[in-house]
Amino acid sequence: MQVHNVDLTISAVSPSQYPSQGYPEIAFVGRSNVGKSSLINGLINRKSYARTSSQPGKTQTLNFYDIESQLFFVDVPGYGYAKVSQKERDKWGRMIETYLSSREQLRGVVSLVDARHAPTKLDVQMIELLHFYHLPVLVVGTKIDKVKKSKRNQSFSVIKKTLQLQADDELVLFSALDKTGKDQVWNWIEKKSKS
Repeated sequence: MQVHNVDLTISAVSPSQYPSQGYPEIAFVGRSNVGKSSLINGLINRKSYARTSSQPGKTQTLNFYDIESQLFFVDVPGYGYAKVSQKERDKWGRMIETYLSSREQLRGVVSLVDARHAPTKLDVQMIELLHFYHLPVLVVGTKIDKVKKSKRNQSFSVIKKTLQLQADDELVLFSALDKTGKDQVWNWIEKKSKS
């Protein structure tokens, strides 16, 4: 998709605030600082539209980005950030689960993991949650430019095995620097948003 118009429609914390346009939605989930904002910015050809931060745990709401008045990208708060209180983490958890479990417009979830390391326990739990709700999943291994080319197949295998991906889950390795994987991610999003 050629993206010219992007608009942050709303930062929501509850279903009553979700947009009412009825566009298909693609959610982006992942650990704090895994590169969600960088992926979103890469997909919409912007340098810093989705706020990137050196401070993890910055996104605390569901941010709905209107893409060409055709679909919404939903930036979900990062998980696993220790400096946030347990009470705050529980609140985010409920907000995220409410969205994932009840949103009719949600067509699929892009789940980001850091390709330099094996996925964490929290990454595994997120995939289990997405499978539990029968949501289509695209796993994106980020920061692949920091992995030697000779080791990338190994990264791919480790991610796939650790997350116990199912037959219809897809996995793409992505670099925000050289845009490796960008077209594959877009192909998946376009396919899901039309289904």
